[in-house]
Amino acid sequence: MKNLILALLISVPCLTMAQGLRGEKMEARKVAWLTTKLDLSAEDAKIFWPIYNDYVREQSTLRKERTQKMISFRKLKEIEDLDDEEIQTLILNDFNFRQRDLNIERKYYNKFKSSLPIKTVGKFYRAQEAFKKEILQQYRAAMPASTN
Repeated sequence: MKNLILALLISVPCLTMAQGLRGEKMEARKVAWLTTKLDLSAEDAKIFWPIYNDYVREQSTLRKERTQKMISFRKLKEIEDLDDEEIQTLILNDFNFRQRDLNIERKYYNKFKSSLPIKTVGKFYRAQEAFKKEILQQYRAAMPASTN
């Protein structure tokens, strides 16, 4: 219980960075999920949550930048209206954003790894994937069945 309270107190700055109420709710669910799955000691929680909050903040900043610039290749509707150079630029920009995201992942993996036991780090990555899977399953279950 102490770990949960500590985690929630430490994670508040992370929650304020989320976009809108929906983002805040999702991040709060994720924090609760991680708290349960990681079962951190008080000492490890003091180390983990500030690193995690910085990690989420950097990822959020990158995603906001990507959305603001609207350079995602997938968002374009009419490729035919662009010249070859514009298409190439969009593709390369998308690669650059994905590389920057990967760089953030590696940076924080190294921070987690140098500060926490590797088993805890492994639990974190496994818990993140399990959370994504759980959310996707809930989303699919809530979708109305399509009629053919």
